[in-house]
Amino acid sequence: MADALLQIEGLSKRFGGIVATDDVTLSIPKGELHAIIGPNGAGKTTLIAQLTGQLAPDQGHVRFAGEDITAVPTWQRSLIGIARSFQITSLLLDLSVIDNVSLAVQAHAGHSFQFWRNARKDAALTEPAMAALARVGLAGRAGEVASALSHGEHRQLELAMAIAGRPRMLLLDEPMAGMGPDESARMVALLRELKKEYTILLIEHDMEAVFALADRISVLVYGRVIATGKPEDIRANAEVRQAYLGDDGTGSGHHD
Repeated sequence: MADALLQIEGLSKRFGGIVATDDVTLSIPKGELHAIIGPNGAGKTTLIAQLTGQLAPDQGHVRFAGEDITAVPTWQRSLIGIARSFQITSLLLDLSVIDNVSLAVQAHAGHSFQFWRNARKDAALTEPAMAALARVGLAGRAGEVASALSHGEHRQLELAMAIAGRPRMLLLDEPMAGMGPDESARMVALLRELKKEYTILLIEHDMEAVFALADRISVLVYGRVIATGKPEDIRANAEVRQAYLGDDGTGSGHHD
């Protein structure tokens, strides 16, 4: 795809006899929200780790904005515009909400973390941090200690940290994990707004959210992409329904 912001070509990764990603090829154009779904053990986390540079693929290439970044280290991928929100929280819970985001701005700008105490006095850090908090609906909680936030608010804060460095693409690893219905609904509304500004790769178990948000969906089973298409095409795909969605196509057949 000529206008692909992220191009994944033949990405393969084995751990002993286990094939974690099996010749994965995907093109994600600028402005798309692309969801990857699949049962546990399908290789979703391994794929994300290869996209962020945490894992080197055994074969294949990752290209971002036309540049081959397969061998580019994780920190450098952040600087060229790829931001990841982790499934496992990466917050500093004893710091304030705005300090967490200011540190993210500081890290993206390449500054040393040892100067974080000055971050709250530096408008070059606090202004983009406040803008990011406003974007995710947490501006009113900026001065609170991060540990005081709810689980759903922690995920919102992680999103603020991800967008604070003004990335070109967001890699979101199960942002709705552990959320109740109200928190999930808020996150869906937030992601619907963010997709107007960012190209997003979303890994998510919540099928209702996936089908509400995604422009296209890829289905990963045993490390291999068995289908890619618009939500209605994926819902209607017999192989996908059998492998993952359940016979009624709602996702109720395989929650894990």
